[in-house]
Amino acid sequence: MEYGPAATSSTATAQAWLDHHSRSLGLFIDGKFVRPADRQTRSLADSKGGNVCSTVCAVEDDVSQCASSAVNGYKAWSGMTCYNRAKVLLRLVSIIGQHSKCFSELCDLCEASCSPSTLVRLLQYYSSWAQLRDTLITNWTPLGVVAVVVSDDCSLYSLMLKVLPALAMGNSVIIVPGRTTTPPALLLAQLFTSAGLPAGALNVLTGSDMLLGAKVAQNQSISYVTYSGNKQDGVMLCKATAGMGVPISVSPCIGATCPFIIFESADIDSAVDGVIETAFKKKKEVHWVLCVQESVLDSVVSRLRLRMAGVKCVGLRSDADRAQVDMDIQEAQQQGAMLIQSCAAPPSGALYPPTVLCGAAPSSPFVVNPSPGPLLPLMTFRSNTEAVTLGNHSPHGLAASIWTEDLTLALETAKSLSVGSVWVNSHSVSDPCLPVSGHKDSGTCTDGGQEGLYQFLRPSCSSSPPLPRSSPVSLDYTKFGTAASPAIIPDDSDASSAPKSYLQFVGGKACKSESGCSVAVQPAGGGSVLAYCPDGGRKDVRNAVEAAIKVQPGWMKKSPSARAQSLYSLAKGLEAKRRDIAVSINIQTGLSMDEAEKEVDLSFARLSDWAAYCDKVQGGTLPIPQSGSALSLPEALGVGCQYLQYTCTSPLKTLRLFYQKDEEDKDGGRDWTQSHPSLLEDMWRNAVQWKSVWIPTA
Repeated sequence: MEYGPAATSSTATAQAWLDHHSRSLGLFIDGKFVRPADRQTRSLADSKGGNVCSTVCAVEDDVSQCASSAVNGYKAWSGMTCYNRAKVLLRLVSIIGQHSKCFSELCDLCEASCSPSTLVRLLQYYSSWAQLRDTLITNWTPLGVVAVVVSDDCSLYSLMLKVLPALAMGNSVIIVPGRTTTPPALLLAQLFTSAGLPAGALNVLTGSDMLLGAKVAQNQSISYVTYSGNKQDGVMLCKATAGMGVPISVSPCIGATCPFIIFESADIDSAVDGVIETAFKKKKEVHWVLCVQESVLDSVVSRLRLRMAGVKCVGLRSDADRAQVDMDIQEAQQQGAMLIQSCAAPPSGALYPPTVLCGAAPSSPFVVNPSPGPLLPLMTFRSNTEAVTLGNHSPHGLAASIWTEDLTLALETAKSLSVGSVWVNSHSVSDPCLPVSGHKDSGTCTDGGQEGLYQFLRPSCSSSPPLPRSSPVSLDYTKFGTAASPAIIPDDSDASSAPKSYLQFVGGKACKSESGCSVAVQPAGGGSVLAYCPDGGRKDVRNAVEAAIKVQPGWMKKSPSARAQSLYSLAKGLEAKRRDIAVSINIQTGLSMDEAEKEVDLSFARLSDWAAYCDKVQGGTLPIPQSGSALSLPEALGVGCQYLQYTCTSPLKTLRLFYQKDEEDKDGGRDWTQSHPSLLEDMWRNAVQWKSVWIPTA
């Protein structure tokens, strides 16, 4: 039987849409395309080098105009009922169906990696949350204007995973897309407007580099900035907004190194097929490291040779990438690594065959900082402990794939890996209902699920003023801890009344500062010296952080009830010093004894609150459309830091982070004796990160 000719992919519909805009796409502001005069443009080419279109590079005036439009759009969009906002998102589902061919072709043309069915799933999921926001997420309100910034190599799916929850919660959004996501983002903005989204609720600003994202983030109207893409651009964006008072979260989902772990109890054939699929056949947004148990190494290697025989060569982006790949191959061979290639590598050119580097060392540069080529390092382990060590060796914590038929082993390994997503006997499974927190260098926020919605909300009862916005400042971290403290010598020569000297508490014991110097503590408004405290510096900070990192895993492994009992014991021990603490607060801050005792009592109550919380908040299973089971697990964030200024007049109150407004207080004061549940929930969510574990059942 003979088959007919293979169907050729067509982009006629997408080309017609681009031709309609004269292949020159403008900005999308206030519900319409805007093309200001005298603006630079940026060309976008397809994978074959052909010209797709050009986009306008926005300037400062465009950013201001867009921010003003977004503020007005927020008022209109947030003023709608939850039901009406959900209707707009659901209406877009049918509109996407009508224009699915144009959307799909445009994504293929720009390599934006998002199918219409995937976008529909996102819309359906977040439209339901838009409908139920006031029912299931009570006492929370939208932030305002949210800026969503992505890098040039970020997928459209990652972009929409930020945009749709922000809109669903009632915020207006300014999108700063990357090179590949610009045309699809502009098309979606146009479709959103036709679905009934108020003008200004969704705006798109295009530019030539990440500096545009920094300009948008620095605008005074922006309430929150969220970023997705590679780590380098994320670091640059954070530095550009440092010290400005704008909250920012980053999700470096591009370029992370992820472990692919094969145990001896795995189905080797399925595992090897998974390796070939995820490492060589899919678009490479992350780098994989293959970890194989020694007892099945020969079996895995032999199957890899068979499976890789028909895998095509992969195109590299530039000559520099080819030079880097050749350098990594040469270094691997010098270290004794064995190469498994689908075919012989051409001496030059942009094509390179998929290559497995057997016997790679964990410290090798091509493992720590992998090249953009189709290289897959292979390392071996003997026990589950070694597998976890190899899996956690990377500075990234995005995802991991575990292959074993032993469910107990799979869950134990998944819990020990410091990553946001774990796939058991599968890989690259994504769904908006799965909450994923980037661990280590892979992010500072949670995307997906109900937990991912809270980054776009704030407690409605919180009356804490927003952080003051300021201009960018140049921070010199090299001078931290080097400034000399003012010397204060008490006038009183009576030795019996000499101020007491205190020590630092680091690593479970009292100790002096490394400098040996002290800082004088005076009452509010000045006066005689009350005590001397150690003047800590950079080395003291390092010692404290090292001590905290050392003890944190053990504290985390304690059962919730054991941690609760420790907090209860701490509250009981401090209560015995109630009077002394109140007197100290009275002398240092000038508060009355009644106010000081009230503050101390509140601190004991807060300790009891958090002790009670230890075993009350849990993860669970999630309903997902695929055949399988998904677990959502909250985990400790790690080591935290609470900073209090010398001028703090109410230290124990400040440790609560948030205040609640007293509606009955005629003087406009704050009632901080009663904490609203949403405030406690917000504080708790700032202290945990989420891990999703996907287990297929068929």
